[in-house]
Amino acid sequence: MPELVSSVLLLFSLLMVKHMFADFYLQTPKMLSGRCQYWHMGRAMHAGVHVVGSIIVFLIMGAPLAFIAVLVTLEWIVHFNIDFGKASYSEKKALNPSQGAFWRAVGLDQCLHNLTYVAMTWAWINYAA
Repeated sequence: MPELVSSVLLLFSLLMVKHMFADFYLQTPKMLSGRCQYWHMGRAMHAGVHVVGSIIVFLIMGAPLAFIAVLVTLEWIVHFNIDFGKASYSEKKALNPSQGAFWRAVGLDQCLHNLTYVAMTWAWINYAA
């Protein structure tokens, strides 16, 4: 397998593992409560956990520090807003885990995060690999 393909698969896999931990294992009660208001410190902290994970991933991949700084700043903004969109929609519709619409909202949220990692991988290929 060509080296670039192996590196892309490694990068994307590391981002997926980082996402699993940041989204499902490292959330605190503060991050999970009151998510309907736009400026929510818990959401900001949650997006920050993602950023720290991405910094570690891109350092492992040998990306330049300036590239990492720009990329994770954009990731923080995108992640914060994706999560707000899901929280706002879920609150307006009064969704709960027993409803199909709840799981569609979760699925769309996760899909958008994964597409963010596709974009980040593309950026790494074009600007840092």
